[in-house]
Amino acid sequence: MFRTVSSRLLRQHKCVHPACFYGTQTSSSSTNLKEVLTVKIPEKQQEVIAFRKEHGKTKVGEVTVDMMYGGMRGIRGLVTETSVLDPDEGIRFRGYSIPECQKLLPTAKGGKEPLPEGLFWLLVTGDVPTQQQVEAITREWNERSPLPNHVITMLNNFPHNLHPMTQFSAAITVLNSESKFAKAYSEGVNKLKYWEYVYEDSMDLIARLPTIAAIIYRNLYRAGTSVGVVDMDKDWSYNFTSMLGYDEPDFTELMRLYLTIHSDHEGGNVSAHTTHLIGSALSDPMFRLVSQLYKIVPDVLLEQGKAKNPWPNVDAHSGVLLQHYKMTEMNYYTVLFGVSRALGCMASLIWDRALGLPIERPKSFDTPSLRKLASQAAK
Repeated sequence: MFRTVSSRLLRQHKCVHPACFYGTQTSSSSTNLKEVLTVKIPEKQQEVIAFRKEHGKTKVGEVTVDMMYGGMRGIRGLVTETSVLDPDEGIRFRGYSIPECQKLLPTAKGGKEPLPEGLFWLLVTGDVPTQQQVEAITREWNERSPLPNHVITMLNNFPHNLHPMTQFSAAITVLNSESKFAKAYSEGVNKLKYWEYVYEDSMDLIARLPTIAAIIYRNLYRAGTSVGVVDMDKDWSYNFTSMLGYDEPDFTELMRLYLTIHSDHEGGNVSAHTTHLIGSALSDPMFRLVSQLYKIVPDVLLEQGKAKNPWPNVDAHSGVLLQHYKMTEMNYYTVLFGVSRALGCMASLIWDRALGLPIERPKSFDTPSLRKLASQAAK
């Protein structure tokens, strides 16, 4: 509802770029992300209060029986500030397309692809960060990266036939022992302070995920060799690829882009919704094949009328690129995806708590009841 009505307001606004609307009214030169949020959150809270007061009863769509049987596809029922799927241009992060993010977001020294740290700042604040702000996030994640010994022990004791994603999920669950939110909640912290503790947990989790994922990879595919230690002078993606055992600069650049573009995918996808609900050009034979598919398939689909948006999403090529760099362990790809998607999920979760969004309790119907409703609506 918020995005639909806000798009109408946007068209009346002098600025035509979506980011002019989705971003909050103030930006800051501070390199302390939490400090920036402390200013932005009260502003957004008041904006939402005013918006709901004016448009709270505005109808923005309808629900059909097919939508209900079709997994609620197309139902306008969620508010997600971090990203939205544009029907023509694909994903937009806070109003910015992927090519725009590639141009605007800071890069590593000598690099060309955006740093995930910068994308995270954008997702959380709505502002394009400065190089200094991104470097501050890198330092903070590096400082927060050490894993508790019991998590390392658990990962090293897992059987080698246990799926990497199962190991990844288990390690994240066990990290609850370090949760600042859980401790504060048990002590009765005021709801207005929830976002601060969720922020701390989110930053801790993102900082630790590369080490967790690297230990799993080394144990399963590299005979349990050591991941080494985080280099405090390097960025999040560099440390991740280094711990995985890949030292090719082009692969590090690919991983920076991979972790950025997979970070978020609107609010209705499985990972984002679950979180909300519960808290360079390459030229091998495979890459050319993907390139040809990009050139041929969309026109065919459009001609046949089989798809409204024929362009494939990022998953169509990311696996090919990983295989080009000899990361052929396909079972591990979901772990890489999980490391990236944590950026979007955690950014949204901070805002869920800042805005006090309630637990979703949709009304469900059995087929007889729904049939009765449908016949009444048809009269």
